[in-house]
Amino acid sequence: MGFIKEFKEFAVKGNVMDMAVGVIIGGAFGKIVSSLVDDIIMPLVGKVLGNADFTNLYVALSDGIPEGTPLADAKGMGSVFAYGSFIQNVVDFLIIAFCIFLMIKGVNKLNKKKEEAPAPEAPKGPSQEELLTEIRDLLKKK
Repeated sequence: MGFIKEFKEFAVKGNVMDMAVGVIIGGAFGKIVSSLVDDIIMPLVGKVLGNADFTNLYVALSDGIPEGTPLADAKGMGSVFAYGSFIQNVVDFLIIAFCIFLMIKGVNKLNKKKEEAPAPEAPKGPSQEELLTEIRDLLKKK
């Protein structure tokens, strides 16, 4: 019974719940970033680079694939080295990493302000010598 109780305590601890919330929010955040990259950034980069469509960038490794064939069709015709989606995933990663960096930097700044706030001083009690003097006096009275 101790194992189940211990597992229950672990599962409902704040850290596990915080991690679960983080994973869920991270998944949603990943979709937002993917949309930002797919729908906004990569089309702009493609336009600057001469209307390049990064999703269709590949190198044909088979001889029977005509040049200019869309990637989906080329995969059916033979082997291809598709590097366009890799470029897109690298851009996704860089954006997510930058956003996480900014969030951690903000949290660290808030924690630093909390640490810099002066802690209220505890009331000072009698010194060690004063306590020893009181004990000596009490012992003399007995």
